[in-house]
Amino acid sequence: MSINATFFAQLVVFFLLVMFTMKFVWPPIAKALDERAQKIADGLAAADKARDDLLSVNQRVEAELAQSRTETASRLADAERRALTIIEEAKAKAAEEGSKIVVAAKVEAEQQAVKAREALREQVAALAVKGAEQILRKEVNAGVHADLLSRLKTEL
Repeated sequence: MSINATFFAQLVVFFLLVMFTMKFVWPPIAKALDERAQKIADGLAAADKARDDLLSVNQRVEAELAQSRTETASRLADAERRALTIIEEAKAKAAEEGSKIVVAAKVEAEQQAVKAREALREQVAALAVKGAEQILRKEVNAGVHADLLSRLKTEL
């Protein structure tokens, strides 16, 4: 055989090998590569979707956090206003009660002073009668001289 005949034989064997590979070996490999590419594409799509979902969820969470911060701030402001209102009401009630107590104490002191004056007048009248008895050396009857004693009380 010559180099040409072996060359043609090798060429025929090579083409048979290429045909066999294209017919039986290449389709499963191509199918596996396509499936792998599809899985990678699906994975990338799922990752993109998950990233978009995460961004969406993060935006909603931030919005809700901002809303809750706003609500919390408004509730705190309302509570502070309510506390100030309660304090002012308590101060007003305390001042009112204090003024009532002072007025009641003044009234009671005035009544005590009137009672003390009356008691003092009684004592002075009794002392005046005793003094008059001593001066006149005779007994003065309080029942008989009631008019005189009442005038004496009013003068004192």
